[in-house]
Amino acid sequence: MTRAEPIPDTVTLHVPLTLVKRGGRKEMQLPEGAEQPRRTDNTLIKALARAFRWKRMLESGDFMTITELAEREGVAVSYLTRVLRLTLLAPEIIAVILDGLQGPELTVTNVTGPFPLEWALQRRYFQSLN
Repeated sequence: MTRAEPIPDTVTLHVPLTLVKRGGRKEMQLPEGAEQPRRTDNTLIKALARAFRWKRMLESGDFMTITELAEREGVAVSYLTRVLRLTLLAPEIIAVILDGLQGPELTVTNVTGPFPLEWALQRRYFQSLN
């Protein structure tokens, strides 16, 4: 079996992508319409886990105040309250984060900031950040 044409020494491959900055690092963004791979944001998932753990600890009566819990966990009260607010996210938003299907607008910085408490408004709010 022989080839009619020789194999070239170099091959040029064109891949349409955009580099975007996300969370202090550069990330490749595929063109519109391309299937996006799942990408779990471990920092965001860890913050969600902490939020629900802290909520459970407060509700169980193990700690009487947020200040007491913050001291035990070795974090600032302001940080604890910002993270604790993640328990107010709509279940569908939490599911999207856990499945790794969140858009670039759902970052730890954005979800620990102020956001609407009504679940119907949360989706629109976070999409408007994009």
